[in-house]
Amino acid sequence: MPSEWITKNRFDPGYLPVMEGKLFFEGEGKIRSTTNYVILLTLATIICTYGVISGSTATVIGGMIIAPLMTPIMATTLAIILGNRPRMWQSVLVVSLSVLYVIGLAIVLSIFIAPVFIGFESNPEIIGRISPNMLALFIALGSGAAGAFAVSREDVSDTLPGVAIAISLVPPLCVVGIALSHAEWIGATGAFVLFLTNFLAIVLIGGAVFWFSGVIAGEVGKDQKVARKHAIQTAFVAIVIVGFILGFNGYRAVELDRDYAITWMTVENWLEDTPYTITGITIIHQPSDILVTRPVRVAVGVAGTGPLPDLGVLAASLEENLGYGVSLKVRSVPEERFLYPELLRAAG
Repeated sequence: MPSEWITKNRFDPGYLPVMEGKLFFEGEGKIRSTTNYVILLTLATIICTYGVISGSTATVIGGMIIAPLMTPIMATTLAIILGNRPRMWQSVLVVSLSVLYVIGLAIVLSIFIAPVFIGFESNPEIIGRISPNMLALFIALGSGAAGAFAVSREDVSDTLPGVAIAISLVPPLCVVGIALSHAEWIGATGAFVLFLTNFLAIVLIGGAVFWFSGVIAGEVGKDQKVARKHAIQTAFVAIVIVGFILGFNGYRAVELDRDYAITWMTVENWLEDTPYTITGITIIHQPSDILVTRPVRVAVGVAGTGPLPDLGVLAASLEENLGYGVSLKVRSVPEERFLYPELLRAAG
């Protein structure tokens, strides 16, 4: 029974020409398909860029739905499984040109917008894409599998909009362009790593889904097998490298959360038995230290009145608790407290 179920649900070879016609820009409809692709990619970039800048999740999702970038990526995956080297390079070229186009257009669209309105340190649509971790890889793998399954099944192709929302392709590239337009190099790098993660995950897991579904073009020659093998090996090595980067980012985020909690508790102990309260703590990194996993400066904001405790004591406590040297900056603002019932009694 299980073997019969598997046989009945394998890929229908008769659907392969239809799928190729949808994914590859070839034949009589090449010009029309290419034109539609460029128009949709342009509109998706405009929507996603300004959706990201405005911090509107709904707008970004709208741009993700119409973004056609999944098509050439899936075409790359199919070409690899079929061992078709010319189609493989053609699809990779389309993806590469699309990436450059989206980033360039996003730069043009955002270069005249002041950084204060973009909010590189506060905009959730940007923050969520400039520091990806291993969860991004797991999401990309699941989305890539779903996309490949939907593409290879005519009766479930209506689920592709959901896949487009689940996997982030155009928005990270828009963030790259926005960041580059204001020389935010680290943010641009992080967003591009997210896109690269999604691309490689689609190619790798999508290829696996195609393979196990039976998407093959009859007998495959030796050259096709070699091309397929080399492409899969390259994608696998690349995704392992990206996985290390994502793992490092995740570890770095955990370490920074730990440092923030320790710093807060240390400052609270330092302010004990004083009228001061903490208004904010910031862990500051040197812009050039992209691989540094430790803060080098700590900025503390407090509110209250009267003399502050010895800053040297706080610095020594932070260095002892954190385990490394820090430079410390404390900013104090005066604070006045008014108790409403007391004011009423005073007025009476």
